[in-house]
Amino acid sequence: MHPTQQRPARALLVGVQHPQETDLQHASSMAELRRLVKTLGFEVVALTSQKRAKLCAATVIGEGKLEQIKQHIQYLRTHPDANAEWEEVESNEQDEDTQTILEDEGNEEAEETEEIEGADEELPETDTSVVLIFNNELTPTQMRNLYRATEAEVLDRTGVIIEIFSRHARSREARLQVEIARLTYNAPRLRLTQGTTDRQGGGIGAKGAGETSHELDRRRIRDRIAELQRQLKTIAQDEDNRRTRRQDAQTVALVGYTNAGKSSLMRVLTGSEMYIADKLFATLDTTVRVMQPETTPRILVADTVGFIKQLPHDLVASFRSTLEEARFAGLVLHLVDASDPNFQEQLNVTHSVLSEIGAHQARLLVLNKRDRLTEEAQSILQSGYPEAILISAHNPADVERLKERIRTHFEGAMAEEVFHIPYRKSNLLNTIHTQTHVIETGYDEKGSVLRVRAPLQAIERIHELLEDLQ
Repeated sequence: MHPTQQRPARALLVGVQHPQETDLQHASSMAELRRLVKTLGFEVVALTSQKRAKLCAATVIGEGKLEQIKQHIQYLRTHPDANAEWEEVESNEQDEDTQTILEDEGNEEAEETEEIEGADEELPETDTSVVLIFNNELTPTQMRNLYRATEAEVLDRTGVIIEIFSRHARSREARLQVEIARLTYNAPRLRLTQGTTDRQGGGIGAKGAGETSHELDRRRIRDRIAELQRQLKTIAQDEDNRRTRRQDAQTVALVGYTNAGKSSLMRVLTGSEMYIADKLFATLDTTVRVMQPETTPRILVADTVGFIKQLPHDLVASFRSTLEEARFAGLVLHLVDASDPNFQEQLNVTHSVLSEIGAHQARLLVLNKRDRLTEEAQSILQSGYPEAILISAHNPADVERLKERIRTHFEGAMAEEVFHIPYRKSNLLNTIHTQTHVIETGYDEKGSVLRVRAPLQAIERIHELLEDLQ
């Protein structure tokens, strides 16, 4: 017998388009969800969307659409080798949707009560070979109802993103951050995977039931999150110390939407080997390297985690320490995939996250992947964003132009200073050559005379060192 290769789980993608969302925005969001799901290794076999004025409180989508999805899931279960992709990008079901919305608005509270009373009911066995994935964030109630109706594993966009982060985290800091986000996300969803069996109270009289297993798990999660946050605080303090030690260095932070090309640009700017893959969130850990060819003073380049639409708030909070590089950098390179038709929305997403973490310093907009654009499209972009630089990370001439813009930015913030270094303090010469650009060197009877250009912080620091040695 020959060993058979296990087929990956097949995913059905479901989206709901609200009235404020254009067809282009919705199509882009669904395409992004498809890429997220494929990054997890799932096989996307179906995609459907529904236009609704308001999400159904019970199941997000209308009853007719849910029945259609149930039938397709049943077809996939009875035809395990089916590869045909069912794609329906618009479904209104106006009459049914209106009725469902009215029923939900009147019975939402009763529905939540029913879920609590029925929490002990045994859930159907999940068929993990078929996964139902929603582009919207699902409440625990919605997830439970969909789980019961389809007997399939149910995920939402937030759950998919957290799972990707979990798989791609490499450093201890990133793993801690992701685990906090995962536990915070899973805590209210514990009833989806277990009942609520009571632990009977002990002690004299044994009055009443003790904590349920659900309550115990919730408490364990809270304790675990507290422990992880303590560990993360220690790591963050160490990182702050490292950042303080290089506070006089000129630092560039690469930020932007996931898969905009940050890792590719990092590699060509610094000459370092970076992991590059055509996947969302291929890299999560902050990496700091020296820009090549090396300048004096050196310019450091920091890569950061990519942003994405509807990035879970818990992940933004967890990765705040990782994104600190963007807050303290002397220049932020905001990288955008200019070939993406929805890049303007990606610009807005990145601006929003940067504002949330308090990064308000100088930025240079870098429109990447110009090699995928026509000459006319490039001209339109350049006229629309005159301060931006249009490049391809694979074009050496473009990369050199970008490096020159970076060097010019930092040189504009430099000042000239003349230092007289007595011969008895010649040990400072190495510090000066490392942290400044020495324009001219001379000597007199008392010592060395150096004319330098450097950031104001570096000049002030050298003056302090001279005073300390007196």
